Amino acid sequence: MDDEENLRHLLELILVRAGYAVVACGNGKEALTRLGEVDIVLCDIRMPEMDGLAFLDARPAHAPPVVMMSAYGTIETALEAMRRGAYDYVSKPFKADEIVLTLRKLQEREQLAAERSRLALENARLSMRSGEPVEGFVGHAPSVVELLRVLSRAANHDSSVLLTGESGTGKELLARALHRLSPRRDGPWVAVNCAAIPEPLLESELFGHRRGAFTGAVRDHAGLFEQADGGTLFLDEIGELPTSLQAKLLRTLQEGTVRRIGGTGEVSVDVRIVAATAASLSAPRFREDLFYRVAVVHLQIPPLRERAEDIPLLVDHLLSGLCARMRLPRPSVSDSAMRLLAGHRWPGNVRQLENVLERALLVADADLLDVGALPAEMAVSNHTPVSHDSLSIPQRTAALERTLIREALRLHEGNKAAAARALELSYKALLYKIRDYGLEGA
Repeated sequence: MDDEENLRHLLELILVRAGYAVVACGNGKEALTRLGEVDIVLCDIRMPEMDGLAFLDARPAHAPPVVMMSAYGTIETALEAMRRGAYDYVSKPFKADEIVLTLRKLQEREQLAAERSRLALENARLSMRSGEPVEGFVGHAPSVVELLRVLSRAANHDSSVLLTGESGTGKELLARALHRLSPRRDGPWVAVNCAAIPEPLLESELFGHRRGAFTGAVRDHAGLFEQADGGTLFLDEIGELPTSLQAKLLRTLQEGTVRRIGGTGEVSVDVRIVAATAASLSAPRFREDLFYRVAVVHLQIPPLRERAEDIPLLVDHLLSGLCARMRLPRPSVSDSAMRLLAGHRWPGNVRQLENVLERALLVADADLLDVGALPAEMAVSNHTPVSHDSLSIPQRTAALERTLIREALRLHEGNKAAAARALELSYKALLYKIRDYGLEGA
């Protein structure tokens, strides 16, 4: 784009001869309305109505790359243009070969980036189909393999996705995977927990506001829908969205526009919605028409107790990450400890399993994670008291441990350091077991 008609005509001749199709504009405002028609933008610095630097600031996040031009070029101007996101800078007067070479280099860069993106995307999808970790989501259970298969297919499209499942099952991990595997993966990823923001602030957070719209609105604010333009907006705990905002959200999803609080005009947004909830989205608390709008693809994440065969895989995966983060040597897991982990019901799902393993790493010997490093309550399946007729080694071991610890504390008059030495436990391990067995007052 250039405000000089003769130069626009010259550039058009040069580029058409080089094999390019050209869309010519006289200023930045006009160019903003035609960005969807081009792959590269040539932009002058000095123009009426909207200059080149203002154009760089106003273009959306997913706009094509920009090469700047100016007859008044300085190093400072070029650096400022690059800082605002320009790919390159060409000074006027320029030679035809210089312009064409710059565009060819930019095309090559974009093609290489697209190929890298395509290969990364294909590798990620192959991983999902084979049940390999998806940003920490691990499993080979049939329900998980089917879940990842449908998610991989849904990622190719812009349909809204609703993820439901108990707390700790990995809803946000899968939402991020949807974005990462989608054509929007280079666009913004914006997440909001609808339950974490006070109701009076949530409308402004989602839809934005104009300066002066309410007390404290000292400047214009772009809401999360505008911030996510060209990418994905993740609405976590959407079931907590106030009913007063559900109608406005429904209209935004239907029309593809938002109106800021205090604003008079509509702002177009191109956003893919992924929502999640641990609760039931039932009427009258949640609008039925909004449910069908956000649940075009509905994915139910199974709780950990329904895929116990995945627990050894998860334990291996989680321990690798925890040991790296905590800078601890990786212990092996005894067969009895693994059986105990696999047999637990895990009401807190994967998040609870990770917490238990982190605690166990602090208690266990450096080279072995055994039953003694796990919380005592895990040894009692489904919280059933230990029967003298039970042949369960973990249950009987836990009962014996509790008795021995109580006796050691009695013999040493509550001196925990002395009791730990008598029990041949570390002081820290004894403190954990006292807490787990409820022996603080023993």
